[in-house]
Amino acid sequence: MTRSAAILVSLWLAPSAAYASDEGGMTMVWEIINLALMVGVLVYFARKPVLTFLSERRGEIQGNLASAEQLLEEAEGKLQGWSQRAAQLDAEVESIRAAAQKAAQQERDAIVADAQVTAARIRASAGSVVERGLRAARESLREEVADLATDLASKILIEKVNDQDRLRLVDEFIQKVDQEGTH
Repeated sequence: MTRSAAILVSLWLAPSAAYASDEGGMTMVWEIINLALMVGVLVYFARKPVLTFLSERRGEIQGNLASAEQLLEEAEGKLQGWSQRAAQLDAEVESIRAAAQKAAQQERDAIVADAQVTAARIRASAGSVVERGLRAARESLREEVADLATDLASKILIEKVNDQDRLRLVDEFIQKVDQEGTH
């Protein structure tokens, strides 16, 4: 043992020896001295490791504070970016809505224009169909009138023309055919 260590050990053990021999008021004094010595020994031997630990701990805390401050700045920057994005979001939504309305209006106009063209074609087609129908009805009506007129003329001829008239008509027809054949 070193000399200082031996002194410290003896001073430390002295109060316990005095306590054993004296049971009076000195006991309290020796306990205080013992405590002071104990604290002194602890301070002497533990001072460097405790100071080193505290210094390292201080550096670690300062590093954590710097890191936390940097993270806080980054978080505030991100928050500001998101806040700006949120503020612009209403404008973007309105822009999208306006573009959608414009596209819908253009689509509606195109559909209406196509429908008008189709309606005009249908009207023209219907007009020509009606015209063809009218022509066909007129032609059918003419044919029917001609048939009726022929039937009526035939009935009239049958009722009004007698055998003498028939012979006379046949003779006239033959004369006409002969005359035309000679020319």
